[in-house]
Amino acid sequence: MLSLAPFSDVPFSSLQNKGIAPVPVAAPPFWTQTILSQYDASPTLLSLIESFNDAIDPSADIASFYENIWNVYTAVGNGLDIWGQIVGVSRILQINASNYFGFKEAYTAPTASIGPQPFGQAPFSQGVASTTSFALSDNQYRRLILVKAAANISNLSIPSINALLRAEFENNDGVNPYGQAYVIDLGGMAFDYYLNFIPSPVQIAIINNSGVFPRPAGVNVTLTYL
Repeated sequence: MLSLAPFSDVPFSSLQNKGIAPVPVAAPPFWTQTILSQYDASPTLLSLIESFNDAIDPSADIASFYENIWNVYTAVGNGLDIWGQIVGVSRILQINASNYFGFKEAYTAPTASIGPQPFGQAPFSQGVASTTSFALSDNQYRRLILVKAAANISNLSIPSINALLRAEFENNDGVNPYGQAYVIDLGGMAFDYYLNFIPSPVQIAIINNSGVFPRPAGVNVTLTYL
């Protein structure tokens, strides 16, 4: 008995068994879906619209938008600035830029030239340290954006914070030191960020000033490193 089933309803495997290969049909251009039915056979109108579509084809602009703005893994410049606004972290960090008279206990290697200085080499502290603005590079900023995005949806438990620290500090970005990083719960609503390497001033600012890493409510948070 002859089957009257449409060709598209016949399984492809059965066609192959019978030595029949379906002929692929190219999809019509998208712009043809915008033509009213009474004009879909007008060669003049179709030619005009096709020519216009070729002249303003947005595919290159869409591809550029996706690569430079929409896709955070490939976005650059202004695209990353937009992502920073979405997740809530700035490209600009405030880094301590003033030195002052202090004592050996306050010395840190990353701030050796801008932190506490020996007697006779710097004035007394004014109480509020002056800062300088530092703009992160695209690669540095992309990493911070991804960590901030993860922090936004994290429960910020100790294991979660440790995962954030590892993502930010345990991989080489080609510029800053890197190594083991974790948080220690000191109890009493206080904890300590510990970096098992000597961080750069930028990395110290990321911990203290970027707003990415949480601070316990009520008491304090400290930063410790080698």
